[in-house]
Amino acid sequence: MATKAIDPQSIRNVTLIGDPADTTRLLHRLHHGTGHPGPQLHWSTDRADHTIRVAELSSHAPIPALQRAIRVADSVITVVDAAGANAPRLETILQIADDHQVARLCLIEGLDHPAANFPRCLRTIADIRGAAPLTLQLPLGTGPTFEGVIDLLPMWALEPLAAEIYGPHWQSAERGFDLLVKTLMPQTSGDSAPSLRDIPLDALHHRIRALTRIGDIVPILCGAASRSNDIAPLLDAIVRYLPSPMDVCQPEHALDY
Repeated sequence: MATKAIDPQSIRNVTLIGDPADTTRLLHRLHHGTGHPGPQLHWSTDRADHTIRVAELSSHAPIPALQRAIRVADSVITVVDAAGANAPRLETILQIADDHQVARLCLIEGLDHPAANFPRCLRTIADIRGAAPLTLQLPLGTGPTFEGVIDLLPMWALEPLAAEIYGPHWQSAERGFDLLVKTLMPQTSGDSAPSLRDIPLDALHHRIRALTRIGDIVPILCGAASRSNDIAPLLDAIVRYLPSPMDVCQPEHALDY
């Protein structure tokens, strides 16, 4: 039987970096969510099939090992414990990725922990030279009050009903979406701000992908694995925003293989 050819543009090579327990748990959720327990995950987004190859790397590895692994990676996903005191190592990982122009995405987990602090995580990422954090999801409360997350991007279609849907969280969600749009679509002098509902969702996805590839932004997703096993938003973000091997043209990648 002939082997089906895989379009390189449909491939995503991703390195998960974090505490080994967190990355192993996330990898298990990815396997469960896609129904593929092997080394390759298969996921369909926007009517296109993709292959996702995932590797794990402990954030506790020696700095030289982190540097080499990140330098030759197509993209990295940093798993951040919202309640942990891992800011120095998080800063190191993201700084290495920025130094070597490696696209990255952050997943802030454990928001149902009593000590979870989402704003602190964002400040840590924002203080690192290079890419700016782009919050794609906001938590509905933290710690014992955690109820779930708000996906900011689809809000353009829900705006008439959003106040009713999100209730007391609507104002913070509206501010978050407004900031997201302003970050992606900066105004030039004399331009008026675009209406949020006038921006096509595909245009936002395209802009996020372009800015992630060149290292200007770090997309931020969040959640609590103990509350939900829904991994679809992360899989969609991997496919939509992280580069394919064809997009990675850095000389050091070729030299290090």
